[in-house]
Amino acid sequence: MQNKRWRSRHITGFNKLCAAFKKKEFIMTELAVQLVKSLQALGVERVFGIPGGPSIPYIEAMRSHGIEFVLVSNEQSAGIMADVCARLTGIPGVCHATYGPGATNLSTGVAGAFLDRSPLLAFTTEVKARDKGRKVQMNIDHQALYQPITKWTTRLSRENFQETLEKAVRIAVSEVSGPVHIGLPSDIAAESLDSDTFVDTFAKVPMQSPNPLFLKAASKIIKNAKKPILAIGLTAVRLGLQQAIREFVDNNNIPVVVTPMAKGIIPDQHPCYAGVLFHCQSEIVANVYRSADLVIGLGYDPIEFNYESWMPEVPLIHIDTEEADILPEYDVACEVTGSLGVSVAFLNSLILPEYDWDPEKIKANKHRMYEALLPRTNTFTPSDFLVALQEIMPTTGIITTDVGAHLHLIGQLWRQEEPNQIIMTNGWSSMGFGIPSAIAAKICNPDKTVVCVTGDGGFLMNCGELLTARRLGINVVIVVMRDRELSLIKVKQKWENIEKYGTSLYEGEYFAADRFLGVPIFRVENANELKESLPKVLSTRGPAIIEACVDGAVYKNLITRSYK
Repeated sequence: MQNKRWRSRHITGFNKLCAAFKKKEFIMTELAVQLVKSLQALGVERVFGIPGGPSIPYIEAMRSHGIEFVLVSNEQSAGIMADVCARLTGIPGVCHATYGPGATNLSTGVAGAFLDRSPLLAFTTEVKARDKGRKVQMNIDHQALYQPITKWTTRLSRENFQETLEKAVRIAVSEVSGPVHIGLPSDIAAESLDSDTFVDTFAKVPMQSPNPLFLKAASKIIKNAKKPILAIGLTAVRLGLQQAIREFVDNNNIPVVVTPMAKGIIPDQHPCYAGVLFHCQSEIVANVYRSADLVIGLGYDPIEFNYESWMPEVPLIHIDTEEADILPEYDVACEVTGSLGVSVAFLNSLILPEYDWDPEKIKANKHRMYEALLPRTNTFTPSDFLVALQEIMPTTGIITTDVGAHLHLIGQLWRQEEPNQIIMTNGWSSMGFGIPSAIAAKICNPDKTVVCVTGDGGFLMNCGELLTARRLGINVVIVVMRDRELSLIKVKQKWENIEKYGTSLYEGEYFAADRFLGVPIFRVENANELKESLPKVLSTRGPAIIEACVDGAVYKNLITRSYK
C-alpha cells in the first residue's frame, strides 16, 4: 500500500514536471527573435546591412516583429547610416554584415562612428565556436578586426545573451559614446532562450561630477584673464548643451571658435561667433584667437583638431568629460573633467568681468572672413553654388557633405542656426560619407529637405546607394560638385611644389546622360539654373542628382594652410 502511494505521488509529480516542461517549451523563444525583440524594446526601428545565409533567421525575425531591415549596396554605407541615425535620434544605430568581406566593408563605417563618437551596435556573422582558428572560407578573426575601432567587441551566445546585450548597449551610449561590435556565431540563431531573457533596459554609466576644487580654480583663472577665448567642440553638441552654452555666451563678452562638427552650437550671426577652426579661411579666424591670453576648451574633443595645431602660446583651461590630449610642452593651467552639464551650469553661475575684446573688431573680422570665402571670378565657383543653394533651401533643411575640398568650404561658409544642420565626418573623414548620410538623415527626418553635397570623387565611392534611395522612394538631392579633380589633394600638392599627379578623375563628360541608375540628373552651370532646377528636383519622387559644373581652381585660395 505504501509502495502504491509512493508510486502515485511520484507519477503525479512526474506529470506535473512534464506539464511544467511543456509550459516552459511554450515560452521558449529563438535567440534571433529575442535579439530583435530586445532591439525593438530599446527603441531601434531599423537595421542597415547586407545579409548572408546565416542572417536569414534574424531578417525574418525583423520582418515578423516590426523592425525594418534596410538593404544597402555596400556595407560601409550601413555603418554610416547607423551612425547618422544615432546622431539624429539619440538611439543607438544598428548595422549588420556577414563573414569576412562583409565585415571588412562594414568596418569603415563602424570606425567612423568610433572617431565621430556615435553610439552604434555592429553585428557580424562569425564562424561556429568549433571553427575558430581553422582554415574556413571567408573566415578571419572579426574580434581582432574590430578591437581597435570599437569600444568593446565580443561574441554572443545562448549562455551570455542577456548580460552581453545589456553591457553592449550600456557601453555604446555611455560617455564617450561609440560603437560596440557583437559577433553572431552562425549556428546560434535557432537556439532556445527563455522569453524572460530579452533586454528592454540598461543602466547607463553615470558621469562623475567635476571636482569642485578644480571648478573653483578654473573660475579664478577665467576671472583674472583679460582676453579669454572659448573653443567649443563636439562633446558639447553630442550632449545637447547648446542652450546652456548660449546662455553663457549671451551673458559674457567672450569670442567663440568652434570645431567643424560643433558648428551651430551658437548661431553664426551671434556677435561672439568668430568662425570655425580648421576649415576654409581659418587663418582669418586666427586673427581673433592670436590675441587671446587664455583658451577655454569647452566640450573640446581633439579628435577633430588638436589644440596644439592652432592654439597661441597661452594657458589652457580644458573642461570636458575626458582629460585633454595635448603635448606636454603646452601650459594646461586647469583641467576639469566629469559631467559637462554640471560644469556649464557652474560657468553660468559666475559673474565675470567685462573683458578687453572689441565686439566691432570681431564682427569686422568675421565679415572679412565671409568676403574671402566668395572669390570674384567670371566662372561658376563652389562658393557661388553654395550661396545660391542656401538662399533657396528651407532654413530647417539638412545638408550632408562628403569629404573633400568642398567640405572645408561648406563648414565655414554655410550659415547654421542649430547643431546637426550640417552632417559631416571630421573625426574619421572617410570619402563616400555623403550619400548614405543623406539617406539616413531623410529617413530620420522625412519632412525636412535633405541635400547631399559631394565631389565627383566621393560620389563614385557609394553612388550605388542611389538605388537604395530609389527603392525606398526617398527624395534626397545629391549635388555632385563636378570639377574633374581630387581638388584637396591637388591643392596640397601645390603647397609642396609637386607636379599634379594622380588627381585627375576623368576626361570628357561625367554623366553624359540625363539619368544615372534610373535617377534623373539636372545639370546646372550657374546660380540661375540652380534656382530654376531645385523646385523640380524637390518635387521628384525618389532621389535626384544635380550636376554642378563648378570651377575648382578657386580652392587653392580658400583652403587654409597654416592655422597658427
